[in-house]
Amino acid sequence: MKSNGSLKIAAMGDLHVKENDGTSYKELFSEISQIADILVLTGDLTDLGKPREAEILAAELRSCSIPVVGVLGNHDYECGHVEEVAAIIKDAGVQLLEGQAVEIDGVGFAGVKGFAGGFGRYMLGSFGEPAIKAMVAESVEETMRLENALRQVRSERAMVVLHYAPVLDTVAGEPQEIYPFLGSSRLAETIDRFPVKAVVHGHAHRGTYSGKTPGGAPVYNVASHIEKPTGRPYALLEL
Repeated sequence: MKSNGSLKIAAMGDLHVKENDGTSYKELFSEISQIADILVLTGDLTDLGKPREAEILAAELRSCSIPVVGVLGNHDYECGHVEEVAAIIKDAGVQLLEGQAVEIDGVGFAGVKGFAGGFGRYMLGSFGEPAIKAMVAESVEETMRLENALRQVRSERAMVVLHYAPVLDTVAGEPQEIYPFLGSSRLAETIDRFPVKAVVHGHAHRGTYSGKTPGGAPVYNVASHIEKPTGRPYALLEL
């Protein structure tokens, strides 16, 4: 923590840890521990949602000596073992947010995975087939969970942690055809009802680093594939 009370937060998403690809994050986690106060992970921590992938990540996180906060992503659900994956990651010391909030050194972190649905006037509405209505209901439910998490924050400094994007700005660069599957404006509508200092998300590997909600909250796409001011796979933010 800086002398003025601000925190340096390293944020990164879309690690996609695999069973046999040989990629190690130990040195990166150690590096982050030297320059940041908190590490935030924005989902897709595993590639296929396999418990073994989560175990590999848990072992790698032993080299991280600072608090870790995170959410899950869509890939973490792939194999149908999400509860086991979440338990392994929590046991590694990660404060995994699934519609909750946690305060660390004066900063409140509110987190939820989020969901798809589209942006602005093109946001999917609850009309027509039951499958469409179910998709919209999932998007609305995730938004309500985010609202509940934000209501738990008591700190004047709040960061929202998502996997899916809340704004169109930070998915720009992806094929326009898949924009509706990368996030939802419903998330931004909820964020703008609260005094949020920053929002981080992942998911859009070919998106854009920074944007804003309609209400002016800064949004950062911190997927590890995105070019960032640090020149590293993680962003470094100060709150």
